[in-house]
Amino acid sequence: MPLVRGNAIVADDYVSVADDAPLPAAGAVLVTAARFLADPDAVLSRPGGAGVIWPNDRDIDALVPYLHRLKAVALLFPVFRDGRAYTQARLLRERYRFQGELRATGQVLRDQFVFMLRAGFDAFDVRKQSDAAAFAGVAQRYSVFYQPTGDGRVTAFRRRLMRLPQGARP
Repeated sequence: MPLVRGNAIVADDYVSVADDAPLPAAGAVLVTAARFLADPDAVLSRPGGAGVIWPNDRDIDALVPYLHRLKAVALLFPVFRDGRAYTQARLLRERYRFQGELRATGQVLRDQFVFMLRAGFDAFDVRKQSDAAAFAGVAQRYSVFYQPTGDGRVTAFRRRLMRLPQGARP
């Protein structure tokens, strides 16, 4: 599966490790939520960085105590019409100020790239090579937004306010 990060197709730094497989001695790994919560210190103490694949039907609050030590969180979209991972992404970015990689995985579709970026995702496991190749064009199609969200972009309203002379009222 191609990985898109920073508007480019890149090599995946992380190795997904099955629940019954031993953790590699070094290198970045992604483990399931069940494996992570069973022994978070074993996963987090390894050299190379650790990430967790978090299902969209699991409460994000269970992950909060470990966010400062996690390098990546991969949020799962099991089907394209299930948007719970959008809420999880916004919570991670806006409420909990997660600074690591926030990866969308599962049913990640071209039509949803802009919405995922706006929710705070910065990496995408894309199933189709053609969708991955089209990512940069889709991501740059819109430059002004009305709604504030987790990606940190300035809204259209704030842009207008910044252009007003000092002391002027909207």
